Amino acid sequence: MSKKLYIINGPNLNLLGIREPEKYGNISLNKINELCFEKCKKHNFKLNFFQSNIEGELISEIHKAINDGHGIIINAGALTHTSIGLLDALSMFIRPKIELHITNIYAREDFRHKSYISPVVNGIIAGFGFNSYLHAIDAIKGLIEE
Repeated sequence: MSKKLYIINGPNLNLLGIREPEKYGNISLNKINELCFEKCKKHNFKLNFFQSNIEGELISEIHKAINDGHGIIINAGALTHTSIGLLDALSMFIRPKIELHITNIYAREDFRHKSYISPVVNGIIAGFGFNSYLHAIDAIKGLIEE
């Protein structure tokens, strides 16, 4: 039976490919979804790929994962640095969780160095561009199979 993996994307990630390509690259979120789908297929994961610009919708998606998810990879975007609501929702999900960033947040503005969600995830992958997603899928596979 396939295990269900949730990849949850926060605000402004729907504009990847056109948003600050010097930082985020030229690849769209739809293309990242396709690449993640192919990678998940190799690992026998059923992928639920989700994006919203609305914090409450992200929280609701985490709540869904509580019921049927085996792992969460979350790129919360700017909400990483502001959302206690995401922290609380993620803390209720007791299976493996990975925080993901396309850029190296520690090489950016100081306010991006603080993550509210880091204390409740198993690990962080940052700074590898769109490949951060593919690395996170490999990493969570190991966590799920432990």
